[in-house]
Amino acid sequence: MKHTNSNSIEECLYLAVSGQSEETVPLHTSIALFLLSYCESKSFRVCLVSATSLAGEGHSWRQWLPEGMDFRMISMQELPQVIRSCRLPAVVEEGGRYCRAGLAVVLRHIIKRTLEADPCRKDVAELLGFKKTCLKACAEVSEWTRLCELSIPSAVEDFCRQPDHQSEIPTALLHLEKKLREPVRVHNDDKIRRQKLQQKKDMPGAGLQGGSVECNPEEGAAEDLQSSDQLELQAALAKLSVEEVQSAATRGPPHIRKVKTTELPSLEHVFAEGLYFTLTDVVLLPCLHQFLVSLGQQPGGMLERLPLLQRWYLHIQEVPGVRRAARSCGIHFLSLPEQGPAPSSEPQNPTNHEEEKAVAPFIGGPRPTMTKLKDNGIEAVYSPHPCSSWALDWDSLPAAVNPTEGKMSNDRALRKRQQLNNLVGMVTKLAQPGETVVDFCSGGGHLGIVLAHTLPAMQVVLIENKEESLVRAKNRCDELGLNNIWFIQANLDYFTGPFKIGVALHACGVATDMVMEHCIKAQAAFVISPCCYGFIQNTVKFTFPRSQQFMDVLSYKEHMVLCRFADQTEFQLPADRRLIGKQCMGLVDLDRAQAAERNGYSVKVMSMEPESCSPKNNMVVGVPADCELI
Repeated sequence: MKHTNSNSIEECLYLAVSGQSEETVPLHTSIALFLLSYCESKSFRVCLVSATSLAGEGHSWRQWLPEGMDFRMISMQELPQVIRSCRLPAVVEEGGRYCRAGLAVVLRHIIKRTLEADPCRKDVAELLGFKKTCLKACAEVSEWTRLCELSIPSAVEDFCRQPDHQSEIPTALLHLEKKLREPVRVHNDDKIRRQKLQQKKDMPGAGLQGGSVECNPEEGAAEDLQSSDQLELQAALAKLSVEEVQSAATRGPPHIRKVKTTELPSLEHVFAEGLYFTLTDVVLLPCLHQFLVSLGQQPGGMLERLPLLQRWYLHIQEVPGVRRAARSCGIHFLSLPEQGPAPSSEPQNPTNHEEEKAVAPFIGGPRPTMTKLKDNGIEAVYSPHPCSSWALDWDSLPAAVNPTEGKMSNDRALRKRQQLNNLVGMVTKLAQPGETVVDFCSGGGHLGIVLAHTLPAMQVVLIENKEESLVRAKNRCDELGLNNIWFIQANLDYFTGPFKIGVALHACGVATDMVMEHCIKAQAAFVISPCCYGFIQNTVKFTFPRSQQFMDVLSYKEHMVLCRFADQTEFQLPADRRLIGKQCMGLVDLDRAQAAERNGYSVKVMSMEPESCSPKNNMVVGVPADCELI
C-alpha cells in the first residue's frame, strides 16, 4: 500500500542529457534514471537539461528514459540560479533555495523520498546498507564514494570515447576487480560462514577433519564454486524480501559449532561491497553495462582479466526488480561468454601490511622536527589581529541568530559567539555589497546565518554534506525570514558558482585544504579557522607538506608529527604542552599559507581573540595578490 506524505514538498530533479553523442546520456544521468525506475519513484518532476538542441522528438537518447516517465526538456539558461551554481544531477525544492547536488547525495535522496511514499519498500531501504551509510561520506575520505562518483563513471566514459576501444582496461575497473577479491566482511557473518562449512562438508568428496574442510580437487571445481556461491546469493536475496525469512531454530551440528571462527571458510563477494545489494551496485550497473556494450563482439582478452566483474554482472540480474528497471531504461543485459571458476577471495598480504606498520610510526616528539625547520629559517609567525575588538551586539540580535538556538550549553555558546565575532568581523572588512559569500562545511549554519543577517546586501551560500545540519539551518533562516541565503547539500566540489569570499569555521582536517583550493580556483578571498589537525593525511588530491619550502625540509612522516601534536591544545592539558601544540598549529598553517602564496595570494595566519574561545583558535586569511589584505 502506498503512503502519501501530505507535508511533502514538490521537488524538481535536474539531469543532464548531453553525453558524448546523441546516442548516450552521461553516466550520472543514466544511474539516476535507473534508480528512479528501480524505486518506481513518482516523487519528482524530472527536468532534462541540454546544452545543445537535443530537444527534438527523434533523438535516440530517449531510450534511456524509464517507460512512462513525464519530463520537461529545458536549456541551461532556464535553470534556477542555485542549480546553475552546481554540477548535475541536482534536486531543488519548490522556492529554489534548498538544493541537493552530486550523484551520491541525489541518489540517497531519491531513496529517502521513495521510503516516505512507501515505507514497505524494504528492498529500497536495504540499498543504504548497514547503518544506512552507503555512499554517505564524501569522495575525499571514502574509497567507495570516490569509485562510484568519480573514478569509474569517468573511466568508462573516457573508454567509450575512443573509436576502436583497443586501449587497455581502465585502471578504475581493474581496481574494482581487485576489490572483489578481498575477503567479505559483513555484520554477524559467523552463522553464514558455518552454513557454508556445512554445505562444503555435505558435498561429494568433501570431509571434515579437525575442524577443516578437505575437498577432492578432481570433483568438478566449477560445481563447487557454483554451490558455494549459491549460498551467499540466497542470503543476499533473502535480505531484500518484503517479509523476513525466518531461519531454523537449530544451532547446527555440534561438529560445525565447535569449529573456530578463524578456521571457517571466507565468504565470496556476491555484490560490490560484499554480500548484499546496495546503492553501490546501482551505480555500477549502468557503468559496467556501457563498458561491456562498448567492447562489441570482439572483446579480445579484456573480459578474461575481469572474471569477478563478469560474475557480479550475472549476480545483479538475479535481484528482483533489476531486470524490470533495466529494461525500462533501455539496458538490455548481454550474454557473456562462459567463464571458468572465478578466483577465490585473497586475504590481504600480511607481509606488506606489516612492512607498512613498521615504517609508519615516527619515534620522537615534535621538537626535532621543529628544530629542523628552525635551522632552515622556518618558524611559526602569527600576524596581529586587524579587528580583535570587533564584536556583534548579540543581545540585540533575534534569538534564531544566536548559536544558543543550536541547543548548546551556555559556556559553549559564549565561546561560539566569540569565534563568530572573529570571522564575521574579518568578512565585514573584506566584503562589498552584492558579493557572494560561501560558508563551506557550514554545519548547522552558525556562521552563515550571522553573515546573512548582518550583511543583508550580500548573497550567502551554505554548503554542507549532512542533511540534518542543513535542515536545522534552513529552519532557523525561515524563522528569521532571511531571503539572501541558499542551502546546498553537497560535497564542496559540486559547487561551481562564482563567489568572492569563502569562509569555514573549524573545517576538519583536509577540509581546510579543500576550501582553500576551491577559493584559489575561484580567485576568492578566504577566512578559515582550521580544526582536527590530527586527521590530516595524504589523499588523492592533496599531499603534505603543501608548500615547496616545507617539502625541501620535511618528509611526509615528519609533517604528520606536527599535525598530530597540533591537536594537543585542549585546555585541560599542561601549559607547556599546549604551547608546543600551538606552535605546531602555526607551522602547519604556515605551510598552507606558503602554498597559497605560491598561487598568487597574500596570506596571514593569526589567532582568534580571545584565544580562550577555542583550543583550535588559528585563523588563516588570504586574498588574491591584486587585492589589499587588511
